[in-house]
Amino acid sequence: MKSESRVLRKTGGFFKIRIEVNRREYNVEVSNESLLEVLRNLGYKGAKKGCDTGDCGSCAVIVDGKPVLSCLVPAVCVHGGKIETIEGLGSVDNPHPIQKAYAESGAVQCGYCVPGMIMSTKALLDKNPFPNEEEIKKALDGNLCRCTGYVKQIEAVKLAAKKMKGKKSKK
Repeated sequence: MKSESRVLRKTGGFFKIRIEVNRREYNVEVSNESLLEVLRNLGYKGAKKGCDTGDCGSCAVIVDGKPVLSCLVPAVCVHGGKIETIEGLGSVDNPHPIQKAYAESGAVQCGYCVPGMIMSTKALLDKNPFPNEEEIKKALDGNLCRCTGYVKQIEAVKLAAKKMKGKKSKK
């Protein structure tokens, strides 16, 4: 996005923002909505509204390369930003290696926390393709799961790193 796109314009009680979600551009009028609310209004339902206080991580998305809890981020703060959601990773027919790794590792259980976990995993692996276990635990620290003891998720991140390494070396 161009730098001039960062200029925020207010019309009445609303701000006109421009965001890019999964490589698709949107112009949206917002007042005090969270990024999560805007994403869900645009049809992106993958980020879950869990606690709405930033404690569970089920709403995690990536903004400008960094994981954020979308329930805590005012939408006006991401004007001009690039947002990645779980819907932008893969599909049922062509899942992303991280999604495959979570499924193959049995790290999905009920699935409510999975989109946030996967987006946190993607942010980690984009920054550090070979994380150690402590780095994985730190990256997943803000994501709560009531179904597991996190062992499967840690295994999934390790497997995803291997899968993504193999995919990158084939290019």
